[in-house]
Amino acid sequence: MDDLPATAFRRADESPDELFYRQPRFVTHIDAGAIAAVTDLYREFLPPGGRVLDLMSSWISHLPPEVAYAQVVGLGLNQEELAANGRLNGIVVQNLNTRPRLPFEDGSFDAAGITVSIDYLTHPVAVLRDLGRVLVPGGPVVITFSNRCFPTKAVSVWHGLDDQGHVALVQRYLEAAGNWTEIQGLDRSPRQGHRRTGDPLYAVVGRATGPAS
Repeated sequence: MDDLPATAFRRADESPDELFYRQPRFVTHIDAGAIAAVTDLYREFLPPGGRVLDLMSSWISHLPPEVAYAQVVGLGLNQEELAANGRLNGIVVQNLNTRPRLPFEDGSFDAAGITVSIDYLTHPVAVLRDLGRVLVPGGPVVITFSNRCFPTKAVSVWHGLDDQGHVALVQRYLEAAGNWTEIQGLDRSPRQGHRRTGDPLYAVVGRATGPAS
């Protein structure tokens, strides 16, 4: 990401993220159709019975309700939100913008999801590189996003791009991390015929190759 300016990962609100997220928000940030699209992606890519890391988690994980997993760990910023998430059997409160290294051993998880949160990371390549370390080789990450955000906390480069630019940017994050393969961008926006309905939903999917060399 050396071609990006030094200001690319600045935010309008540079106050500690713990302050911004200290009040729980028991709301959804995308509409029902986009949520269903996230769940379908998880149904498609996350292995049933696997160990799943819900990175930048909250009070709901959007995992398919009919699928059982051996473990679902949520890492997020608000303890109350994480405690209210009935799919989690492990909780970690951590600010990835100040501590991008994940508190897990190599190969601790079989898959990971990041739902509508990638735009808030100020060190996305470092986080995704370490995520590749904690997944087993071949383990998928599903990174989903829409056109909504908390504007004061989204990084500057995100604001300057359109939807396809966001897909390309997240693909570049994984490429720059250096330990991901089979990287693909997907448009899973709900549609009726050729007409998009409701919130758009985009994803970037990749598979871990293990700790970066």
